[in-house]
This record gives sequence, C-alpha cells and structure tokens, in this order.
Amino acid sequence: MSNFELEKKVNQLLHTETFNDNVINGLQVEGRRQIKKVITGVTACYDLLNEAVRLDADAIIVHHGYFWKNEPTVIKGMKRQRLRILLVHDINLFAWHMPLDIHPKFGNNVKLAELLNIKIKGNIIHPLVLWGTLKNPVSADKFKKCLSVALGREPLHYYAQNAPLLIECIAFCSGGGQRFIDQAADFGVDAFITGEISEHTVHSVREQGLHFFAAGHHATERGGIQALGDWLSRQYNIEVIFIDINNPV
Repeated sequence: MSNFELEKKVNQLLHTETFNDNVINGLQVEGRRQIKKVITGVTACYDLLNEAVRLDADAIIVHHGYFWKNEPTVIKGMKRQRLRILLVHDINLFAWHMPLDIHPKFGNNVKLAELLNIKIKGNIIHPLVLWGTLKNPVSADKFKKCLSVALGREPLHYYAQNAPLLIECIAFCSGGGQRFIDQAADFGVDAFITGEISEHTVHSVREQGLHFFAAGHHATERGGIQALGDWLSRQYNIEVIFIDINNPV
C-alpha cells in the first residue's frame, strides 16, 4: 500500500474531514512511498522514532503527532532532532487525534469502556464525554483495582466525603478531560474517569460529591491506536507493531 493510499483509507474510516481539530490529522511527514511495516504508538516521541528505525519500519502512526495550533514553527532543538530521524530514514509519520478519540468503534473512549466493562449509555458532552454503567455496582477500592489491572498503572483516586459508597454510573473522557468534571457532576454520575488532574479538579470533586480517577493520559489513550493498527493489519495485510513507550502521566 502507498503512503497516500493509507492516509486516504484511514481518513475515510475515521471521517477525518468532519473534524475541526487543533492539529493536522493524516500524513504529517512524508517518507518512502510503499508501506509494508508500520510502528504504532501513543506519541511520536524520540524513543518511538528510534524503535521505528531499529525495526526498519516504513511508517509510524500515532495519536499525538506534531504541528499543533500555536506551536512555534521554528525547526530547532527537540523538534529538529525528531524530524531529522524521520527525514534521514525516509519514514512516514501519520497522526490522528480527535478522530481517534471519539470513533464509535476504534476510539479511545469506546476502547476504555470495553476495557472496564462499562456499558455505554450516551453522551454528556457530545462527542467527547460519554457515560455508562457497570453491570454490578462496586466499591471505589474495587473499581480502583480494576483500573490498575486494566491499564497497568496505579490511578490517582480522589473523592468527596459524601461520595457514593458504590460506583455504578460513570462518566469518562480519555486524555486531558479533567476540564469536564463540572458537567459530569451536574449530570449526576458516581464517578468520572479521565487521564489527568488539575488543581481546580480537586475542589470540584470535593464540593460536588463524586469520585474522580486520573488514570493517565497515555494509559487511557493506548486503546484507539492499537485498534487502528489491528484494523490495518487485518484489512490490508500490513505488518503492524505497537510499541508502548512508558509514560507515568
């Protein structure tokens, strides 16, 4: 498959043209024309690029790529080093951000729900914040353990003194969704899961009576890129290798 054909196929799959994102979705850095081996990962960091070189990959596909809005346009320092690896080794870089967060089959939110056995019921904020329920209500400690096992890291759990004793109704948004905590509280959930936490999040949780789990931006956004890689491998017989570069955040 050619690099431009791959971009077209994934854009069609994820309906990329319908999004007004704050970053370029699709092919970000052009490399060799034919693609037979792909490395996938959450972020196009230096270590992931070097793994692609070591494995002689033709392309890298990530959730967090380059060229964000308001990002400095000067090519120097860390950005120069990253782009140099891609250009010297003729490796394509593809990135899909918001389209890969909210896709109903391959999205980070859907994959997070599947991992935690949350039955999706609908949206709190369309299309970024979903809500759903557990089949059986569980204690906060038990749910925290489930999160730890599912994501391979210890989540930060903060809760109000009057938070529900059992968790059943859950709102969730992968990545940096802590800014939606007030809308989740207004909706009336028992708990809210996202990747990160901010200073003001603690006060919102404390004053609005719910549980909050910061499960890691990286950890909550592995599912989408893995699902996309699996689809490419099955559909087009491309070798796809997911590389999980450790990130505690």
